[in-house]
Amino acid sequence: MLRLDRRIAEATATLSAAVAASGTTLTDLHGIGDVTAAKILVRAEAVNRFRSQAAFASYCGVAPIEVSSDDIQRHRLSRAGDRQLNDALHVMAMAQIKRATPGRNYYQHKQAAGKTHKEAMRCLKRRLSDVVYRTMIKDTETSLLPAG
Repeated sequence: MLRLDRRIAEATATLSAAVAASGTTLTDLHGIGDVTAAKILVRAEAVNRFRSQAAFASYCGVAPIEVSSDDIQRHRLSRAGDRQLNDALHVMAMAQIKRATPGRNYYQHKQAAGKTHKEAMRCLKRRLSDVVYRTMIKDTETSLLPAG
């Protein structure tokens, strides 16, 4: 068991060093630690390959898909997209709603507007994908992240 703990500690240290060396500011965002930042950086690759925030959101699988019928307007989360990126945004969203953050305020605003928990989470994850995209674009201008 100690051997496994030691390997985990070494892997975590290596991962943290790699994230720090990348120059990313993703870890400054609430809910993103070294592991989540590394997952986002690896899965998204060069962020400049996405033509817009909407394209990035679609790639992450957080762009809503309309599933309306008759007078009922509904959206659901896309099952397409990168599930690992979607998971990273979900972790970030959960961390945001547990603390007093702008994400929690946004989530509560959506619930007050009549959205269910799932619908409010979908909206929050879409909003957070925009924040992550803008942060990564800004990072490419000032750091060692690949520009595309």
